[in-house]
Amino acid sequence: MKARKRITLAFTGASGLPYGLRLLECLLDARVHVALVYSAAAQVVAKQECDLTLPSQPREAARMLGERYRAAPGQLDVYGRDDWLAPMASGSNPGDGMAICPCTMGTLGAIAGGIADNLIARAADVMLKERRPLVLVPRETPLSAIHLENMLKLAHAGAVILPPAPGFYTRPQSVDDLVDFVVARVLDHLGVPHALMQRWGETAAPPGTVQA
Repeated sequence: MKARKRITLAFTGASGLPYGLRLLECLLDARVHVALVYSAAAQVVAKQECDLTLPSQPREAARMLGERYRAAPGQLDVYGRDDWLAPMASGSNPGDGMAICPCTMGTLGAIAGGIADNLIARAADVMLKERRPLVLVPRETPLSAIHLENMLKLAHAGAVILPPAPGFYTRPQSVDDLVDFVVARVLDHLGVPHALMQRWGETAAPPGTVQA
């Protein structure tokens, strides 16, 4: 039996939690095992943008989000930001990829500088050193020279810098369509099959479909 793909997903305090939550939903729908970690700032943004209270206790968060997105038993694990015993904190058990969605410029800068002082930054550092996919979804505008230099540094190190910039050739009809466009591109770079959007040159797939 083929092993289930394991993806680490992190939420940080940038605007854009709808992208992160939709990505979590799609990963679970695709039967991926998800290891989730989020910052205190992400909890504030989730309440502000989505009217969602993310629990501070990992066990309660796993229960609440697992029920919300119909996770299978054992499919979703949630870790605290300072849980150094989490699997993705070590190169001996890194998983198959990681996405930070949304990603603050502070988190991006810390990763670029090798400052792995919390589980989010450490897991990203592990992805880079183990040559596993790392997708960063930075939501900031305009970008300073410091931001751009950090992004270039991470791109040279092997990370994918994927700003949430939806295309319009799919003729989006709603905000959800715009969110799905970005989430689809993240899934592509994580190697997770989906049918969230019409690809260029292909016929349209049923809207909102995720392939297992």
